[in-house]
Amino acid sequence: MNLSEINISELLPHRPPFLMVDKVISIDDERVSAQFFIKESSIFNDNGRFAEAGLIEHAAQTCSCIVGKSFYDNKSTVKLIGFISAIKKVTIYSLPKINTTITSQASLISRFDADDYSLCNIECAISQDDKELVSCNLNLIIREI
Repeated sequence: MNLSEINISELLPHRPPFLMVDKVISIDDERVSAQFFIKESSIFNDNGRFAEAGLIEHAAQTCSCIVGKSFYDNKSTVKLIGFISAIKKVTIYSLPKINTTITSQASLISRFDADDYSLCNIECAISQDDKELVSCNLNLIIREI
């Protein structure tokens, strides 16, 4: 897959101002790395810092790219929607400043595909300038609409 040709709107159903992934750095069937530039206008701007809820949403959207990729690979025109079904574990070490870039790395732990939805468990770590900000384990449901 040519990363320069990835249209993030085909991997994720989110749209601004709720889109929390700008760029996919690398992706395969089990792993993804993504970036997000935190703008001052972000809905999760909390006194110059990116709030906890924004970090969790960025992690979930990064994780969703793995499942979204399988639909993208199949050249499907199906629209997707995703839900966090469980936050199994989250540790937030630090909140990044606004007008900076965060990078996330996610790995698929398990995935179950049914006719029109996927259930998955994914681990994610978010960092900035080689400093870990967040580690988490999420369960997601991705389904066709």
